[in-house]
Formats: sequence, structure tokens, C-alpha cells
Amino acid sequence: MNAKLPRRYTVIKTLLALAVGAAILPSAFADDQDADALMLADKAPTTTENASDWKIFLEGAYGGFEMRGDNSENESHRLSFDAAYDKTFALGWRFVFADRLDMAWPAQVGNQHDINTFTDAFFSWQVQPDTIVDFGRINVRYGVANGYDPTDYFKTGALRSLVSVDPISLKENRQGSMMLRAQELWNSGSVTAIFSPKLSNTPNYDGFYPGWNATNDQDRLLIAVSQKITENINPQFLLYKESGQSAQLGFNLTHVIGDSIVAYVEWSGGDSPTLLSQSLNVQGVAPLSSTPFRSHLSTGLTYTTSNKISVTGEFEYNGGGLDQSDWDSVQHSSPLMYGAYRNWLQFTQEAPTKQAGMLYFNWQDAMINHLDFSAMERYDAADYSRLSWFEARYHFSHSEFALQWQRYSGSPTSDFGAAPQQQSWLALARYYF
Repeated sequence: MNAKLPRRYTVIKTLLALAVGAAILPSAFADDQDADALMLADKAPTTTENASDWKIFLEGAYGGFEMRGDNSENESHRLSFDAAYDKTFALGWRFVFADRLDMAWPAQVGNQHDINTFTDAFFSWQVQPDTIVDFGRINVRYGVANGYDPTDYFKTGALRSLVSVDPISLKENRQGSMMLRAQELWNSGSVTAIFSPKLSNTPNYDGFYPGWNATNDQDRLLIAVSQKITENINPQFLLYKESGQSAQLGFNLTHVIGDSIVAYVEWSGGDSPTLLSQSLNVQGVAPLSSTPFRSHLSTGLTYTTSNKISVTGEFEYNGGGLDQSDWDSVQHSSPLMYGAYRNWLQFTQEAPTKQAGMLYFNWQDAMINHLDFSAMERYDAADYSRLSWFEARYHFSHSEFALQWQRYSGSPTSDFGAAPQQQSWLALARYYF
């Protein structure tokens, strides 16, 4: 039974159809124009197109999904507008801006159909050739892993609109934090210092609110140092501290093995309470538990073939998560405790249990040029639940078209089985201006 749609969302279908036509119709007349183009080729003057300071695209998506325990078909619609601006406006000065607006039905959160993600807005000052100072809202991303990033300390509270479960999308389509960042570079390394101040901790769930209560709800400090040791070994060391919590140490390293394998390891550790204790403390249900030293680890291998196929296998360990028996106990506990835990996991972008794994597959120019295949399988080792995702994407010069499918498997209270949508598919069209 199809859900009744608001009239304004029928516009998304129209825009999606127009985007498809805009990309396909020019190619339909390409054969007739080839001869004329060849005749004029020798006469055409050589010109160089300047890169634009703006990167803008419009994306329309239409799909369907099945709710868990309900075999009825439901429709989903989304229209997204993404704009990025990068401009050097004076000697040594640069301004960067990025923002994304997602208009979706059904609503992702409550009755908020329109969610704006304020990604970046900062000034960059190159004080010296090897010294840079940035100030403003910056989407800072650390880590070398593909799925779970223990050193991605600024991911907490950053995700507002979930448009894809692809890890790349989760890192790019999120709001930045207000901060002051200074970087010093030298031939074989660099050091970065970041201070992100507390601006607000008052809850505000309006779709257009900048989200300071999520990204700047406490003072945070990060120092990152990279130093090349050999040609193939360039580790990164991090020190992270937020108000009310002990300092956390971080480490990132990648290493090339042979001609086709890249190994990576990402680790973070420090004294901290469990995620369950944090969630109950935020809700005012219980005080924080003891804070022994806990480790967080993500390590894996990426194998790449000569025909542009890459396969990544990743092992993930979350020291703040629950083991199998504790997770089973929480699953069968009071709805208040379980709900508080799930909400906190969504806010922090953490997994509920200690051990998980991921396989990620990507094939560029699969069988034909400009066609890419991607697939992902995530697995929770404590409750055996899984997330399966597949995408086929075709690239034109100014547009892209994609088909996506995903499925959540597991018991109703498991890591992935708790998702309200059991299975979904999506067709989308993107046009770059």
C-alpha cells in the first residue's frame, strides 16, 4: 500500500525525469553532430577553461522501502542541493564554504522534512609558505580506515542527514565544527593544532539550526603530528582532549606491500567510560562508570587489481562497546535503557558492540567506461546482524546516475536489525552546474 505523498514532492519526480533527459538527449544526437564537429575541429581556436570557484550540484532521488515486519511497499523521495565555494581573494588569504540541503519524504527525524547541513565556512591565512592558520567551521576528518575510524574525533554530533550508508558519504556529508586550526609544515612532516570551543549545549532540532549544540557542546583540543620515517612509512600521532574526559592518544599508519596491497592500522586509546554509561549519564539515568584504559582499533588490507578492482577487508574493535553477554542483556532490558543507548550511538556514530568486520568492493570502469560498481557488507560479531549495500553509478561529463540497494539483517533489537527499514532501493540523478 503506497503512502500518500504531499503535492510538493511530486516535483522531485519531475526534476529527476528532467535530469535524466538532460544527460541522455545530447548523447542521442551525438552521431549526427560528429561529422560537423570533425570539420570544424581544425578551425576552432584553442581555449583554456578556467576552473570555477563554485562546485554546485542538484540531486533528485526516488525509491522504495519495506518496513520491518511489514510487507507493504512504501515510496521515498529526496531532493538535494549541494554548493561548495573555494576562493583565494587576496595574497595568502582564502575562503572556503560548503553547504547541503536535503528535502526528503518521509522525514528522517520527527517531522523535519528539510535538513540543512552547514559543512564548512572558514578563512585560511597562509602566514608563511609553511605556516597556515584557519578559523571558522571546518569538517575535520582523521583516520586511514575505510569503515570505523577511531581517530575521527570530530565525528560526534556531525551527522544530520543520512543520504547513504557508504562510509565516504558519511564522512563528507556532515557538519563541521567551529574551530581555530594552525598547521606547520616541513619537508618530511607536519604538526596541526586545533582548538574547538564550547558554544552551546541547549537542544535544538530545527532542520536549519547550525547545530552548535551538537558539534560545539564542549571545549576540545587536538594535536596531530606526521613524520616520514622512510619512503613507505609515514605515521601520524594524535593527542585529543575534551572537557570532562581524559586525554586520548591516536595513531595512523598505512604501508604498501608489493604492487597491489595496502595495509593500514588505526588506533586510539585512553581512560574512558563505556558507551552505555555515557548514554545513561546523558539521559540523567545513572552516573558515569569507572574509566579504565580502553582501546579502539581498525585494521585491514586493500587489494587492487590491474583492471581497477579493489577489495578491502577490515577488522574493527570498539573498546567502549559491549561484549556479547552485556549486549544481549541490554537488548532484553527496559526500553528506556535500550533506547537511550541506541540514540547515543547514532549521535556519536559508534557501534554498540566490541567487534565487527567489513568487506568493501569497488570496480571502476566495470565492463564499460564510466560505470562503477560498489558493494559493502558490514557484520556485527556479537549478534551476527549484517548490513548489505550495493551501488551502480554511471558518470557523464556533467551528470551522474546511480541505482542503490541495501538490506538490514538480524533480530529486531540487534545492531543492524533494529533499523526500521528492512530493505530499500533508490534511483538517483545528479546534475553538476
